[in-house]
Amino acid sequence: MSTFNFNGGNITNSHIGDNGRVENNYGTDPAAVLGLAEQLVDRMRGENPALVPQAQVIQGELVQAGEEGRAANRGRIRAALETITIGVGAGSGGIALVEQLKHALGL
Repeated sequence: MSTFNFNGGNITNSHIGDNGRVENNYGTDPAAVLGLAEQLVDRMRGENPALVPQAQVIQGELVQAGEEGRAANRGRIRAALETITIGVGAGSGGIALVEQLKHALGL
C-alpha cells in the first residue's frame, strides 16, 4: 500500500499509474466508494467550500442508490465530478479523490 501526500492530505490504497493517473485498490465495493465520496466532501470543505454542494450530490446519490437497491446515476455523478475538477487546483487532494471516484465507478 502506498500513501501520497497532496497539499497536506494523504491518499492511501493508491498508486500513481501510467500517464500520472491515480489508481486505487478500492474496486467497486459500495462502502469503499461511499467512503471516497465522504472524503471528497470533507476535502472540499477545506479546499473549496463553494464545491461542497457538488461533492454532496455525489455522496447523496450513492447513499440513495444504496438505499433503493439501484445503480447510482452515473450521469449525475459525472457532472458533479466534472464541476469539481474545473474548480479545484491541479495536484490537490480533491483532484486525487475525483480520479479515485472516477476509477472506482468506471467513469
